Amino acid sequence: MRCNPTRRAAPQCRADLARCYHRRMNKIISFDVDVLFGDCDPAGIVFFPNFLKWMDASSLNFFMQCGLPPWRDWTDPPHMIGTPLIEIRTQFHRPATYGQTLRVHTEVSEFSRKTFTHRHEVKRGDELICEGTEVRAFCTRDPDTGVVKAIPIPEIVLQRCR
Repeated sequence: MRCNPTRRAAPQCRADLARCYHRRMNKIISFDVDVLFGDCDPAGIVFFPNFLKWMDASSLNFFMQCGLPPWRDWTDPPHMIGTPLIEIRTQFHRPATYGQTLRVHTEVSEFSRKTFTHRHEVKRGDELICEGTEVRAFCTRDPDTGVVKAIPIPEIVLQRCR
């Protein structure tokens, strides 16, 4: 159920309503994509994995636009490898084809201790084409063992990305 901040909330919906108000204050960063002929299937419709590729690119772009360096340049925490994907969900609403420009709107809809959820809306003008969410974790690699492990979200990320 999508919350409507103008409607009086029933007691069971108040938590969702509070999340809705919080969500409206999040940073939203946009990333433009020019759809090429090679992005489409034989019917001329964008092949679905390309939306995932564009959401992934928009995820990194979000952090860069918030003023964070590329993961490979981080020294604190040391051995940062980035934000590996844990879960992804997508819903397709309309087709897109080559020659069109799409805009991916990305925001962090939730931060937890070691993970965050990116919410993406892919639009052609005002028309919603696809929406998706990605759950990702901040991770480092132990230089001795090679083991990848999730770490608490760095404070600088929380400060710059809310």
